Amino acid sequence: MASEFEKIERFVGMFSAPPPPLGPGDDACILPLKAGRLCMTTDALVEGVHFSRKHFSLGEVGHKALAVNLSDLAAMGAAPDFWLCALGLPSRFGGRQLEALARGMLPLAKRHRLKLLGGNLTASPLLSLTLSLGGWAQKPLLRSGAKAGDKLYVLGSLGEASAGLWAMQRGLRVPARFLEAQRRPTPWVEAAQALSPHIHAAIDVSDGLLQDLGHMCTASGLGVKLEASALPISEALWRRFPKRALSFALRGGEDYALLLAVSPQKAKRVEREWTPRTCPLSCVGSFIDLPGIWLDGRRVSARGFQHG
Repeated sequence: MASEFEKIERFVGMFSAPPPPLGPGDDACILPLKAGRLCMTTDALVEGVHFSRKHFSLGEVGHKALAVNLSDLAAMGAAPDFWLCALGLPSRFGGRQLEALARGMLPLAKRHRLKLLGGNLTASPLLSLTLSLGGWAQKPLLRSGAKAGDKLYVLGSLGEASAGLWAMQRGLRVPARFLEAQRRPTPWVEAAQALSPHIHAAIDVSDGLLQDLGHMCTASGLGVKLEASALPISEALWRRFPKRALSFALRGGEDYALLLAVSPQKAKRVEREWTPRTCPLSCVGSFIDLPGIWLDGRRVSARGFQHG
């Protein structure tokens, strides 16, 4: 069995890691400051809480751990730059398993040119990954910036990730895309940066559309009107779960879509310029001075998904 330091070298060696003092090798990394604002986020995936080894491969666990943090930076309109990684590994978690975990992270790390600056490795009864990511933004997007009259857009789609989780927990057959949405979410980093000059406020959908939208409304001191027919719910989801599709979209978690507040003056331009892009962008409502979330004229609760 490899030693702790051999495991660290094996894991770090798979990624872009600058030499000390910027990268691993000292008690702490030294980060040179850049122009703009530094945006930092951290999130954890813990076995038995956020994933089950029965339903997730190690590569999928690695991908998701990095993706959910990248989604937070996307919601800030930030360009990812570096990351720290703390791993809790069960006994008999060998080098091949560690490499499988790293290989799941590698495509996202390369795509976004992330530099691994350090982290930690410790023994743990269950597998856990705690990642911290940093990125830069000239003008970070906040939850509190929405204005009355702004159009509410969803960047991405809703409901398939929670449908995938619901189905895998019950052993149901569903389209592979539902399982992929749950296991390998897409962080919309480049798309958010392209749109950021037109956005007043943003948040990512990790706990369900209504719950995360509620956070946005509270921070901005506004309410919102939603149109159910405008929500980006796929035909595949409607066909497979005709009675649950809307609930999955409204209250299901882990879509990692982005909610964006866009001024009405810029809305048409945004839609026109966005037409050729592959990521769906849907106008689903507008912000209002009246408190609360109103779905087709009826006030609804902001309750959503709980990660445990």
